[in-house]
Amino acid sequence: MNFQLSEEQSLLRDSVERTFARIYGFEARGRILGSAEGWSREVWVQMAELGLLGLPFAVDDGGFEGGPVETMIVMEAIGRALVVEPFLPCIVLAGTVLRAAAPALRAELVPQVASGALTLAFAHGEPQARWDRADVATSARRVPGGYRLRGRKSLVIAGGIASRLIVSARLDGARTDPAGLALFLLDPAAAGVTRAPFRTQDGRVAADVLLDDVFVADDHLLCAPGGAYALIATASDAAVAALCAEAVGAMDAALALTVDYLKTRTQFGVAIGTFQALQHRAADMFVALEQARSMALLATMALEEDDARERAAALSAAKVQIGRSGRFIGQQAVQLHGGIGMTMEYKVGHLFKRLTMIDKEFGDAEHHLARLADALAA
Repeated sequence: MNFQLSEEQSLLRDSVERTFARIYGFEARGRILGSAEGWSREVWVQMAELGLLGLPFAVDDGGFEGGPVETMIVMEAIGRALVVEPFLPCIVLAGTVLRAAAPALRAELVPQVASGALTLAFAHGEPQARWDRADVATSARRVPGGYRLRGRKSLVIAGGIASRLIVSARLDGARTDPAGLALFLLDPAAAGVTRAPFRTQDGRVAADVLLDDVFVADDHLLCAPGGAYALIATASDAAVAALCAEAVGAMDAALALTVDYLKTRTQFGVAIGTFQALQHRAADMFVALEQARSMALLATMALEEDDARERAAALSAAKVQIGRSGRFIGQQAVQLHGGIGMTMEYKVGHLFKRLTMIDKEFGDAEHHLARLADALAA
């Protein structure tokens, strides 16, 4: 199989990497994380001008009709530069749901998202659900002209800064029943919506969202029962593949920093990279990185798989390897750097933090290993 990028994809990769190298140095990232908002609207606009925010949307809706490979390219660059702007939650996750919305709603929202004027967040996870996609206790009841939503959503990435929330709620069925779910678009400033923003361990902005009898009009129903769970699964799968690509970028950066440190740090009058034991550990890091890279490619290709079960199995296999490789490379990078690897003033520790969080998002390695075993046994 040919894994070579096309000319257009290579140009996209080079353009994104050059842009992040220019505007997103480690010190600039630190200033962004230290700001009150925790992300940069200026960087977000520059990403829009580069065409990244409209990348996955159809041309007819105001986008550029990029596919999974284009998303992989962008996410790998985001991982390498440790970009904290909400490309994953807004463009990949919520954007996948928005692409399935009614044409009128897409025509209204997609140009605003692509320009950077409108940010989205996907409010689906709940405190009791852990990683069960069907476990939704938030309720929706039919009322004249729309619906009333009541419930709580937890750990909504970018939930504290989003202009609109895409919310899952249950119209009927038991709490873990895949049927009976629906997806709604709501304004976080609407009556009854309370957001409690906080920072995650890697510095990203998230929020818990409380819905207290929130009214949503009929024309803001994104997906009715019957198709909502499949759309949630599709969006989650797209996010998992994107996370795998981001992790590869972060691992690649961690390995590059470590090898450079081994070449420049001296002890007993020579560079420590000349010590064979340390060379072996760097080689093991490289092997782990290439294993992760190959599985990230598998995850990207799996998004084109029509069979949902086959797609889920491939993505779980990728997530297992990404989790294991990320942990190994992060641990080795920190240890080989010594004390400096533990400081907030050096990038490698931040890379390890992000890799640890990626392992936990949408299910850790152990969760996906069990999911993969169930899929293969079925």
